[in-house]
Amino acid sequence: MKSKLFFVLLAVLVFAACKKPEPTPQRNIVFKFKFNPNQERLDNFGNPAVMPAGNAGQSPRFNLLTAHYFELSPNALTQLGNGAILYHAPETTLGGETAIEFEKSIFKKENEVYLSVPLKQVPANTYEYLRISFAYQNYDITFRVDGVDYTGTVASFVGYNTYIKDVKVKNQTISVNANKKQGFWAFETITGVIQGQAPGTTVPNPIAATSPIPPGSCVVTAKFDTPLTITGNENKDIIITVSVSNNKSFEWRDNNSNGHFEPTLGETVVDMGIRGMKMIVE
Repeated sequence: MKSKLFFVLLAVLVFAACKKPEPTPQRNIVFKFKFNPNQERLDNFGNPAVMPAGNAGQSPRFNLLTAHYFELSPNALTQLGNGAILYHAPETTLGGETAIEFEKSIFKKENEVYLSVPLKQVPANTYEYLRISFAYQNYDITFRVDGVDYTGTVASFVGYNTYIKDVKVKNQTISVNANKKQGFWAFETITGVIQGQAPGTTVPNPIAATSPIPPGSCVVTAKFDTPLTITGNENKDIIITVSVSNNKSFEWRDNNSNGHFEPTLGETVVDMGIRGMKMIVE
């Protein structure tokens, strides 16, 4: 009896010794977007922005968003590119100059996981700022023709330069097969798709004096309410919801000052930029 008990105990010990330890679960830093038409409307320097005289704006309803670049920046003196780069979208020279390759972009809706990066790939540090370069926005706006209001869809390209093969605006697809600079847009109305080029794109950067961004880029910069510290020993995911201000982010020249976008009357788009970011960290 003692012999049998001995062998049973021995088998248990051998099994326990051979059993591999459970692997440590991978922890990630996760980014999602949400759009807030009531969030503060900022200018290029991160200051509250008022609507210029003669212009009007509306807060579009977002369908999709793409981003070209994510970077965590330790402080206001850290130059663009010297922080922790988490993502850089594919680029191409098919259109001549280097450009974002539109068809390889990540297209996501509000509250969907946009980016997930293993925390072991992020340098341990304390980060005060998040920088995101936005590339493409797809949203619905209202417009007026002969006194009647309609809803149309805008394909808005805010990246520094984008190679576009084809783009489906809403129901209709147009072929471009070329590079398009920041500010290019296609607008699907009740009669078809029209195209244009906005002369400017607002890109809030509150640390422009110490850490500027290249002209023509769409690298929006925002400060964490509390600096984000990454140690490399996190026992859970870090989830960051980036609240994007679309507060009257679609702006046009309002020729008759009635607050309605009327492209058939010659009213033109003047700005389609993101109007600020805030981060909610879980």
